[in-house]
Amino acid sequence: MTIAEQAASLAHSEKIFNRSSAAARIGVWECTLADESLVWTDVVYDLFDQERGTPLDRAVTLKCYPEESLRALHEARSKAIEERSGFSLETKIVTPKGNRRWIRITATVESIDGVAVRIFGMKQDITEEKLLADRNRYLAEYDVMTGLANRSRFQSKLSELVTATMATKPFGALLLIDLDEFKSVNDSCGHAAGDECLREAAQRIGSVCVGAELVARIGGDEFAVMLGAGLSFGEILETAAAIVAEMNRPVLFRGRLLQLGASVGVALVDDCTPSQLFVMADAALYAAKDAGRGTYRLHRPGSGQRAPRPFAVA
Repeated sequence: MTIAEQAASLAHSEKIFNRSSAAARIGVWECTLADESLVWTDVVYDLFDQERGTPLDRAVTLKCYPEESLRALHEARSKAIEERSGFSLETKIVTPKGNRRWIRITATVESIDGVAVRIFGMKQDITEEKLLADRNRYLAEYDVMTGLANRSRFQSKLSELVTATMATKPFGALLLIDLDEFKSVNDSCGHAAGDECLREAAQRIGSVCVGAELVARIGGDEFAVMLGAGLSFGEILETAAAIVAEMNRPVLFRGRLLQLGASVGVALVDDCTPSQLFVMADAALYAAKDAGRGTYRLHRPGSGQRAPRPFAVA
């Protein structure tokens, strides 16, 4: 192969690399450790919203990293240089133009005679990947209708009781809430009215239980609240009463006042399994319904409250 052919082949390979790099939003970078001088390919310039080919100042570049991200980068980089190894890090940046991005940094340290002299690697824009992952995580843990935690997240939190002791219990009381008259409103006024009632109920319950460990929608018109372990017995009952009072206020929907109400069952976290706690709260909920609805009841062992629904913790 002639020199001209070699040059043409090299130019073609470089063109393919640059196009592939741009398509994948992956750029190559290197830093000489002696003077902290940087070299970037075009994609890295683009990631940081800097004009291609302009002189680089590492101190200026580091200003793009929020404090937490900068700390993580410094720790990973320092360790890699000390051990003459490498690292991979996913971190946030905010460019001089105000664009917020997630990037994945990979790095390898080059050493000569056991002394680290250069660090280099790749930087990739993973913003869309992170947004998609966050969206999938949200759908897995939250109820789209109300924005509250869903049943899956509720079960996960409830299962923490398995390994907890009384000194480390993740919450202090479980409240189960069932909306009174929801079915009649849904049937008579339509699903749009029912949906609005669910959203309004979620907002009201959430406003009453601002400091709760978890507020979740666990079924059609069923909600659950996990109150903090630091609340007193009186504060727990006051919260249950406040939920009932809030839900007694009519819901305004397209000029109509819809009357719902709520029944609440309360169970205190004791030396019990997650399933037992749910059973106790559910029994108290049924007792509240039997008492005429629009009220709350506290589970009392041996009270003769009817057998509740079975519940399995995932």
